[in-house]
Amino acid sequence: MFVMGVETTLGRLLSGTADAAIRFDDLYRLLESLGFEKRVRGSHHLFRKSGVEERINLQRAGTNAKPYQVKQVRAVLLKAKLGSKQ
Repeated sequence: MFVMGVETTLGRLLSGTADAAIRFDDLYRLLESLGFEKRVRGSHHLFRKSGVEERINLQRAGTNAKPYQVKQVRAVLLKAKLGSKQ
């Protein structure tokens, strides 16, 4: 199994060109590296972070994350100004 680095995953996520091809495990590691706390309830992986109003819900679609949830993660990160190089 090939796992991408956090920086690579962040770049692909923010580019918006590969929403259907972001691996679930890579997105999971990215959120953890950004300080999100996780909780698992069945197939739902819930992430939250102090200072970020929105909660993120991820589910697997095979080995990838669901494309609409990848878009939601991108929107949350951009709104909270997380992951951008400052």
